[in-house]
Amino acid sequence: MTPAALARIALGWLTEPGTWSVYWQVRRHGPVATLGRLLAGEISDDSLRGTVRARLSTGDPRAAAAAAAEHTVRLGARLVTPDDPEWPHRLTDLERLWGRPAQRRVDRELAPPLCLWVRGAWRLDEVLDRSVAVVGSRAATPYGTHVATEIAFGLAERDWTVVSGGAFGIDAAAHRGALTSGGPTVAVLACGVDRPYPVGNTGMFDRIADTGLLISEWLPGAEPLRPRFLIRNRVIAAATVGTVLVEAAARSGATQTLHRAVALGRPAMVVPGPVTSAMSVGAHEFLRANPESRLVTGVPHVLEEVGRIGADLAPPARGPEEPRDRLDDEAALLLEAVPPRGALDAEQLAARAGVELRTALRKVPLLEDLGLLVRRPEGYALAPRRRDRPHDHSKDESTARRLDADAPATDGRQGDPPQHPGPARGAAPADA
Repeated sequence: MTPAALARIALGWLTEPGTWSVYWQVRRHGPVATLGRLLAGEISDDSLRGTVRARLSTGDPRAAAAAAAEHTVRLGARLVTPDDPEWPHRLTDLERLWGRPAQRRVDRELAPPLCLWVRGAWRLDEVLDRSVAVVGSRAATPYGTHVATEIAFGLAERDWTVVSGGAFGIDAAAHRGALTSGGPTVAVLACGVDRPYPVGNTGMFDRIADTGLLISEWLPGAEPLRPRFLIRNRVIAAATVGTVLVEAAARSGATQTLHRAVALGRPAMVVPGPVTSAMSVGAHEFLRANPESRLVTGVPHVLEEVGRIGADLAPPARGPEEPRDRLDDEAALLLEAVPPRGALDAEQLAARAGVELRTALRKVPLLEDLGLLVRRPEGYALAPRRRDRPHDHSKDESTARRLDADAPATDGRQGDPPQHPGPARGAAPADA
């Protein structure tokens, strides 16, 4: 391992990830010189000076870095730094968050990582190139678990990497959905890659390491301390193309990941839940407070936000098409003119609908072919509804084409456009 890489490990041991003053010094002087300055006490930031002093009282950062490097090799893991070809350069976008005012450190210290530990065979940049974060509450409901699994499965089926935090609830559902599809998934940890947390997900983490990636900013052996989960969230938001929030309570940490995505200009997507569910309060409030976020209900909506502009468009939601949906205006008028009970001949239907008799004589047989009218000795009547009989949609298409071909021209090239009479006196309007 190079001296620069070892210096980055030592800096990570001395300070928590995300510290802006350390990041800018590394950018300006390099990791080796920055480590020397910190060890020499050349620190202008009082808070950082106290942190370094406290860490130095427990050991030597250079020795800790060497031990971590050896442990990394034994684990079969690797260290990836910004100097390596596989570094995901999307993480550099975190520089846009420099100088954001905040009370808490986790909301203020948002610098890009100095390095990342990686377990798994995929190249880090390749697996994150087409990736979407799916995050949410640990205390997920069956609804949230189902939706997260479906979205992750569908994304992985379409060659998108699913990224999450490995926690119980929505995170685990997202990882498992991707694993079930056979696609790669990435767990961004708030502890060392050798001790994934929570322990109850150990089997899942082993599968992720085999088929995807486990990544972390913390040295092997690092504990999953509470603030580290919030520090970690900025990496999830920055490394991915967009973030989907499935469920979140009123004070859920998952919404913080979505806030990071908004600040970075990434698509921020929210799955709505029941308004009676406490586990959707945070998601709904995020939608209300952030007009740049988008409501999504499934994979097509997500792909429309993160996919190719103009190509990955979600189809509009609509109910099943009925035969009468394809009728032109005159055929629809004739159908509406048929009484609920009894029958009328073509001349009576034409008068009641307000159309010419020759038009009625053309349209009525087509309505009969569509199964909307039946012929009786006394005339035409409405066909009985038969819900149990499978419908022949190919016949609908054929008849619809005949209706379209039979429709009069309305572009002015064949005389004046036809007049559209209103309903005959005594006939009920179509929306009655």
